[in-house]
Amino acid sequence: MNVTLPQTISAEERAAAQARLAALWARGREFLGTELAIMGGAMSWVSERNLVAAISNGGGFGVIACGAMMPARLDEEIKATFALTKKPFGVNLITMHPELDALIDVCLANKVSHVVLAGGLPPTAAIKRIKEGGAKVVCFAPALVLAKKLVRSGADALVIEGMEAGGHIGPVATSVLAQEILPEITDVPVFVAGGIGRGDAIVSYLEMGAAGVQLGTRFVCATESIAHPAFKKAFLRADARDAIPSVQLDPRFPVIPVRALQNDGTRNFTEKQRDVIARVDAGELDAKAAQLEIEHFWAGALRRAVIDGDVDGGSLMAGQSVGMVKREEPTTAILAELIDQAETALARRSQQFAGALA
Repeated sequence: MNVTLPQTISAEERAAAQARLAALWARGREFLGTELAIMGGAMSWVSERNLVAAISNGGGFGVIACGAMMPARLDEEIKATFALTKKPFGVNLITMHPELDALIDVCLANKVSHVVLAGGLPPTAAIKRIKEGGAKVVCFAPALVLAKKLVRSGADALVIEGMEAGGHIGPVATSVLAQEILPEITDVPVFVAGGIGRGDAIVSYLEMGAAGVQLGTRFVCATESIAHPAFKKAFLRADARDAIPSVQLDPRFPVIPVRALQNDGTRNFTEKQRDVIARVDAGELDAKAAQLEIEHFWAGALRRAVIDGDVDGGSLMAGQSVGMVKREEPTTAILAELIDQAETALARRSQQFAGALA
């Protein structure tokens, strides 16, 4: 039986949808201390004081991307962010950073409420150090077995991020990770990330058991983002199919997949691998030197693209949700659109259910 839905949503239906959304992500909101259970993805050079504060001031949860920052630089960035917002925000630390302990100390000294550990399996000692310092620990879980291990190690919350995300990615889609992990991990809040660009999708994951979501690509073209105009223009022109993973040509020389928009840089990277492999096979280069050449190809490439606007040779890291980035607009407008879409989706489902019973 076909059900014809009303063209509009009544005030009563909107209010019911708002209440339903509040209930769905209540756990995430409580954990983050925010109005909205929406975390900002930590994007190097993009997720700095201005965008982080804008997301937090808009009701979400901004996250500083520490990346390769040294302790003194991170201390400066945290203090500058506190000057722009009194709302909660977090700091994303790369677990392989040589100064990880010192970076943790900086976060604790500044009374950062949440520390996100990314870029590898975090040491149990680091998790313990953060928790004993009074902050909450959020960890990335790329598989169910690791999710369980991280919870046992003391993680206060998890982020599961699928291959649709921008930057360094794993091999599994967000929808599959959600189905594997959300029913199994209930002791701690779980936030879903990767390929999310609309409020409808947010609702779907919340109904599956997520406490909230994390979005990165959607915020790159926020007015408050300091990304170069040329970098933003590349995002506005792109479709989902333009954001592709980097290609590994030879298993002897591993390449961690990075999803980014295709440009001269990505094509040159492929040619670089071919050249290096040929030189190794010809005996002109040993394997260790070859691996270093491949790994160093992208050194500084993200900064060149984001800050300097080198969109031809730099790295244009972007998730597949880039196709849903249509305009440069304030962060508050982005968040408002996501909430409107989420509430509308919930209201439409209620209308459909009511119509089916009529």
